[in-house]
Amino acid sequence: MNDLVKSTYVLLLLIFTVWTSNSQETTMDINYKRSSLHTVMIADDTREHSAAIQDIFINAPLIDKFNNHMVALRMIPKTDTLLSYTPQTETPKKKSFMSKISNDLNLGGNKEEKEFQHLAVLNYLNQNNSAKSMVAKWFNRSESGGFNMDLIAERGFYNATDLDVKIANNTERGSAMLADAGEALIKNTFVIVNDFKYTNKEEVAKTTKGILASVSSAASHYGNSDVAHISDATSEGVGILGKGYIIKTRAHLYKLVWNEEVASIFYNVFWTEDGDIDEEKKKAFDETDVFKLEYIGTETSWADLQSTSLTTKTNEELIGNATIKAIDNVIAKLQREHEVFRTKTPLISTEPLAAKIGLKEGVEKGDKYEVLEQMLNENGIVEYKRLGVIKVEKDLIWDNRYNADEDNPSPITYTTFSGGKKKYFAGMLIRQIN
Repeated sequence: MNDLVKSTYVLLLLIFTVWTSNSQETTMDINYKRSSLHTVMIADDTREHSAAIQDIFINAPLIDKFNNHMVALRMIPKTDTLLSYTPQTETPKKKSFMSKISNDLNLGGNKEEKEFQHLAVLNYLNQNNSAKSMVAKWFNRSESGGFNMDLIAERGFYNATDLDVKIANNTERGSAMLADAGEALIKNTFVIVNDFKYTNKEEVAKTTKGILASVSSAASHYGNSDVAHISDATSEGVGILGKGYIIKTRAHLYKLVWNEEVASIFYNVFWTEDGDIDEEKKKAFDETDVFKLEYIGTETSWADLQSTSLTTKTNEELIGNATIKAIDNVIAKLQREHEVFRTKTPLISTEPLAAKIGLKEGVEKGDKYEVLEQMLNENGIVEYKRLGVIKVEKDLIWDNRYNADEDNPSPITYTTFSGGKKKYFAGMLIRQIN
């Protein structure tokens, strides 16, 4: 390793990690390379409270484990193809059971529509240049068509001058930094397209009252805690006749395609800068369709808002709370089921061994996380080396769900782990592995 790489490695360690030798939780912000996320909603104006739902979605806070990479397209208009849901892989017994519940809750759709929704959404996103818009945002494209590296430098903790493409193309370290930025930042850019179904708990309870007792036990038997939860929620709705909503959220996950070939095309064919705009390159970028998204997977999650007949919350407030919870729930499920979408989180201390993640991220007792050390390889690109595995401690999970301090107050402000804490230090990153 040459002196330049060594010095850069030391600098990275200073930036990325915070060393703490005491048992107190560190309050210092720990910088690390986050994945970037853009969220979209399928807009169905025929559904109840559609205007309020859309407004809530647009203004909902993004989970802080991601960089906000929102671009102009936030709503996809409902079409016959986009209206319904895609199927999940199920055993024959479970599928039959789930079909019955889906029909009772009016959450169905014919088989053909279910199978092609995620493809129709992908086609719509690509036809409307969503991927190109996200690339343009990464490189701060101006109205005149010029690019710069400011956002990449900021999110990657690079020196902006060193990342200047004119310099990078002529230096080994500059090229390595560009490759690193592509691998660690641009490549980890995602889009989630949400399709929400809101149902009044009382209405669900009225139509499903006869099967509620069997739903919860059967759902638990098949391992579907979401359905068990909804049956319990509707049962409560029958008993208390309170206000509240059950929300089914189906989310399609897509990833920006960014590889060596796409990067080469971008830097060589489209790159131009303000003050010296190349009109041909500007036009080439405007007209290209080389940037694409790829489909990763689809997950479904339920969200229920507990309420009673004595609640002072309005329907709009209930819908708002439920919408945000539904978004958090489905993101957590996508991360659990799709490894490429899993985020890294820094340890905040070693006494106790703890991190600022919790129920909002879908953390469950017994979950295992790998502890990662950031290192520079011989080419000057950041890599992650596993140092060990830690496990979530029972009954020490932070409830950081939306409005948890109101709905379920608790003194716990972080999640605690067990396993080899003496070899770790605050600032090291952890990532779920099960």
